[in-house]
Amino acid sequence: MIGLTAVLVVLETFCELQKLKEFKRIFYLKKDKLEDEQNILDHDQLSFPSVTDSVPITREQQKLNEAFSPGPVASYQFTEEPVNRYASAYWNSFHTVLSKYVHEEQLQLLLMEENILNGHHALLNPGEESEQDIFGYKSSRCRSVLFVIGSILTCGFLLLLFYWRPEWDVWSKCIQCTLQEADIVLLRTTDEFKIWTKKKVMWVQLSFPSSTARADQQHSLFSDETSLLHRIVIKPDLKVRFIEIQKIRYIWDLYEKQFIRAEVLEDRCSCADTRYKFGSGLTTTEEATRRLIFGPNVIDIRISPIWKLLCKEVLNPFYIFQIFSVCLWLSEDYTEYSVALIIMSFISIAFSVYDVRQQSIKLYRLVESHNNMMVTICRKGGGYEKVPSSELVPGDVFIVTGNKQVLSCDAILIHGGCIVNESMLTGESIPVTKTPLPSTVNCSSWKSSTEDYKRHILFCGTQVIQSKATSEGEVRAVVYRTGFTTTKGELVRSILYPKPIDFKLYQDAFRFLLCLAAIATIGMIYSVCILVLNGIPPGKVVRKALDVITIAVSPTLPASVTIGIIYAQERLKKKGIYCINPQRINMCGQLNLICFDKTGTLTEDGLDLWGLVSTKGKGLQNIFKFNNGDTLPWGPLFGAMVSCHSLILLDNTLQGDPLDLKMFEITRWELKENTMLKLQNEETHSFIVKPGPKANKVSKEGVIVLKQYPFSPTLQRMSVITQVIGKEKLTVYLKGAPEMVTQLCKPETVPRTFSTELQRYTKQGFRVIGFAFKSLWNGRDINVANLTREDVESDLVFLGLMILENKLKPQTIPVLSELSKARIRTVMITGDNLQTAVTIARNAGMIPLTHKIILIEASKVKESGPAVITWKIMENGKNTDETNIPINGFVKKKDFHFVMTGKSYNILVQHFNHLLPKLLISATVFARMSPSQKGSLIEEFQKMDYFVGMCGDGANDCGALKIAHAGISLSEQEASVASPFTSKIPNIDCVPQLIKEGRAAVVSSFCIFKYMALYSMIQYIGVLCLYWQANTFGNYQFLFEDLAIATVIGITMSFNHAYPQLDPNQPPGQLISPPLLLSVILNVILSLVLHVFGFIMVQQQPWYTPTDIYRACNPTNLTSDGKTTSNKTTDTIASALRNEDSYKSYENTTVYLLSLFNCISTAIVFSKGKPYRKPIYTNYIFMIVLLAQFGTCLYFLFGKHETLYNALDLVCTPRSWRVYLLVMVLVHFTVIMAIEEILIENRCLKVFLTKCCKVKSTQRYKKMQRIITKEPNWPPEDDTDYTTSCTMDEAALEAYSNMNYEHDKDSKTASNGFANTTSK
Repeated sequence: MIGLTAVLVVLETFCELQKLKEFKRIFYLKKDKLEDEQNILDHDQLSFPSVTDSVPITREQQKLNEAFSPGPVASYQFTEEPVNRYASAYWNSFHTVLSKYVHEEQLQLLLMEENILNGHHALLNPGEESEQDIFGYKSSRCRSVLFVIGSILTCGFLLLLFYWRPEWDVWSKCIQCTLQEADIVLLRTTDEFKIWTKKKVMWVQLSFPSSTARADQQHSLFSDETSLLHRIVIKPDLKVRFIEIQKIRYIWDLYEKQFIRAEVLEDRCSCADTRYKFGSGLTTTEEATRRLIFGPNVIDIRISPIWKLLCKEVLNPFYIFQIFSVCLWLSEDYTEYSVALIIMSFISIAFSVYDVRQQSIKLYRLVESHNNMMVTICRKGGGYEKVPSSELVPGDVFIVTGNKQVLSCDAILIHGGCIVNESMLTGESIPVTKTPLPSTVNCSSWKSSTEDYKRHILFCGTQVIQSKATSEGEVRAVVYRTGFTTTKGELVRSILYPKPIDFKLYQDAFRFLLCLAAIATIGMIYSVCILVLNGIPPGKVVRKALDVITIAVSPTLPASVTIGIIYAQERLKKKGIYCINPQRINMCGQLNLICFDKTGTLTEDGLDLWGLVSTKGKGLQNIFKFNNGDTLPWGPLFGAMVSCHSLILLDNTLQGDPLDLKMFEITRWELKENTMLKLQNEETHSFIVKPGPKANKVSKEGVIVLKQYPFSPTLQRMSVITQVIGKEKLTVYLKGAPEMVTQLCKPETVPRTFSTELQRYTKQGFRVIGFAFKSLWNGRDINVANLTREDVESDLVFLGLMILENKLKPQTIPVLSELSKARIRTVMITGDNLQTAVTIARNAGMIPLTHKIILIEASKVKESGPAVITWKIMENGKNTDETNIPINGFVKKKDFHFVMTGKSYNILVQHFNHLLPKLLISATVFARMSPSQKGSLIEEFQKMDYFVGMCGDGANDCGALKIAHAGISLSEQEASVASPFTSKIPNIDCVPQLIKEGRAAVVSSFCIFKYMALYSMIQYIGVLCLYWQANTFGNYQFLFEDLAIATVIGITMSFNHAYPQLDPNQPPGQLISPPLLLSVILNVILSLVLHVFGFIMVQQQPWYTPTDIYRACNPTNLTSDGKTTSNKTTDTIASALRNEDSYKSYENTTVYLLSLFNCISTAIVFSKGKPYRKPIYTNYIFMIVLLAQFGTCLYFLFGKHETLYNALDLVCTPRSWRVYLLVMVLVHFTVIMAIEEILIENRCLKVFLTKCCKVKSTQRYKKMQRIITKEPNWPPEDDTDYTTSCTMDEAALEAYSNMNYEHDKDSKTASNGFANTTSK
């Protein structure tokens, strides 16, 4: 009691602190955001009820409250109208509003608390996926002493509780303070999971060789005020404060007063400053200092010792409850099952530890070579030194040798050029050209001053295929990021710390356990009362009462949820689908939207060159086809084909993008290394192309490619600067997306029929590439190295189009058809041309031929002007002249599909966010999407409560694969490691396979969970019935029912394979759902009726006597009228036997046999087959188990084996009673089967009841669909609309995520289709 009192005192103290913290969280820390909106008096309300007041709040409002308060107690709540999530008034007017609800004394306390705790909270990694709230705390000796006392008095339970809840640990032992003073920080994720972690603030002491040298080094290292070291080193102590979170160091910034990521060079530096500061390398002292601050350059995967993994696993609440159960059972001499449970738990723990350890070993082997490399670095002042790669720090300069060198860090290329294989990043083994960082002098950072800064970065884990030095010397690079902050490190971190899964199955399972615990508490109270009234000793009463908890809440119940997942994972592995996160298998059963990449996923990897269309005057010539080996004559278009590519020659083999390979091979020219003397204006990766033996004879000796601007997915183009051998004129060639190419060309050179011709080919599904060129005269006077991409790629002359054919994979159409029949929505996200993507979607069946296609185009002409959105109907793959949409032409409201480009998608997100949910409901094709846009789109779908799957070949899809609920990579490259699923099947046939197994796993989990819960309730009811007579089941009775019946059924019930066809209806996704709860409740009631009826009826039998348990089967003890006669000798013997073994009784035998049959019949009823699993009779092992168990129970019922009866504490009963029991069991089985099939699983009845009760789905996309069906003017008839505001703050961006459309006031606004817009 003393210990509990101490704990309560501590917690009460925290509660008082939380009241003050809640004020400050809501109104002080979010003040800057709140000041942006001034309309609180019109749209929002502030209410400050007392702690005892009951105020209903929505889930979004509760989410807001939780986001502001880190404490366990929320004394005040901030309620709001649905429009704005963070709506509030000016900070000045806030005090006026607040004073109406809060006394002046409380307001003064609030203001005082604000002043004291200013700087206590901050945001870590704002706007990123890893965003977290961080709170500062300082250790308190007094509180620590109270904690120790409480831990001793609670026998260590307090330690265990705080191990599970680290936030309670910090709140109990520490006091709040500013982050600057904190020695302990508490972190909380800002997502819906609100996961807390505790971290200790650590210090690094920077040491110097001598006191004299110390001052000099201080001045040289920390004098630059723009340097990161100047901002993080505490002077004159030369210390650095930091915390480490998920392998990443966060260093305290003295000027910003917050923890910042210690990962990179100073990004604020311009290109010229970066080359100047770090181009010559670091001194030994600088390197040692930076190594202390940034840590070693290692991706350290520690293989935890087995004992540590065992301890961590055993401290799981599930196993703690098992330990409690085993200890209780051993005290009651229930040794056999206790030993069996210990063995099963040990096996389970061993498998879990083995799995974790094997995963660690695989990761260790993945990065082992990374930590054991030798690198040559350049020292400031001259000289080279060969050091282990683990000693590299940001700012070091090292030599890039090439020859398949694997990079051990992220680095910025500053001298020379190289070609790398980035398959680790993209999943495609396509060589990528890297260029050095330019020497541009400007005020902007080096990242923003280049159009695609990634082409200057060498990423960790990528392989350098070739490196070419310049006249300035070797190929050199500056270390940019090290360790886990590198690209490869982030990949490993995504595996070590996967994003939590928001799946209601596990939340509902916990709630269900709480319900069972509540039922167990009722039974415990009943047990205490009954046993005390029967005169049972107090010690035994306590044990029996606690025993009720272990019966009602089975220790094996939580583990039962994962059994179906384990079997599904093994079946997937046999089908060539591998999973690194098994918990996501259940999520696959809920997928209702699948996003597909196009190239390499829906279509073949290879491309066939179909023909060329060149310009002629103001128009385009007829298509030139390469049918009979014809080749194109020399000209600008031919020159572009032979030179404008990124191919390389490696081991006398051409390597590069398949498109470039196909284009270059058709010319029959050859690529050679540039062995000629390098001119001053030639770039390091220049090469020569010459006519091959089979090429047409031309007067040109060859073409030198002097400079290359590599292809960028963002820019959608690439270009080269070339020179014909022996000529002075320079020529620029460019190829890329036709729409982008024409924007860079002179308008008069673009054919008038360009759009028509482009649509003509793209609507047939061809991939189209545009070409352009221009001449640079006076090539001798031009320094190619100093030419910028903007200057080169301007005022071009349009050349023509190259048509390539990209065929659908044979499996694409059948799989998409199967998904469509299963009512699983499919969406295409591609980087290809919009028209091509639409045609592929048509041909694949993603968009039916009878459905309309509406093109959405959004643009923003001026920075200060409004954004514009237009709707255009597309007929047969092209835009019509009609701008208004003929709504009457739609057969159904759903018979239209929106399509858009990545550019329009960006405008929609920024300026039409209120329309975005409505558009996404019917959007099917997203073209010209960048990798980041793909990930953003997945998140937008998830906000609408879709369960999203993403299938891609790994190229530019890695981010989206990780974000989706189920990302399926068709690539086996290292980049796909972070994807939850990897398929060896090189087509989308793996998608329905995964969904089928996911559905089977979900249903199996539900079936087993229901069965284990019912088995616990059956045993619970039986024990409580026997407690009425101060009796219970014997140990061997428990052992047989627990081990031979329930455990074996639980193991074999999930052996059913997935059903071969996808059903249009999805399996239930929640345990706490009306059908499942009704099923469980009705079965519990019927089990209760069965047991109580048997318990009462056996006492009404003429042969029943509570004293002589053997008289029923002894004919001499029965009179002619069926009544028992009294026999004192027999009664004496029976009484003695009853004292020897108190479990034997007619009630015990009756209730126990009914319990056994009830467990078996429940297993049959709950073992569902079609439509998500194969029928029960195909599970041969399970059928054999059921038959064996049923036969054994029949033998118990009708057999007369004296030894067996004595072992199981059974007594003999008349044969007529046994038949009566069997009839009771069969009637019970018939009733529960009828209820399950006719009432619970009847879909027609479910649909009828849903309509009658007007039950509507709460999923956001379903709500939006209902709103759209009520809008007669959607899609909008007007062709153009504008935004009234060009900026979009955070509140507006997140407005629809609160599903405001459900409110009547907002539904009217939504029905117009244009909240805050005006029609043209």
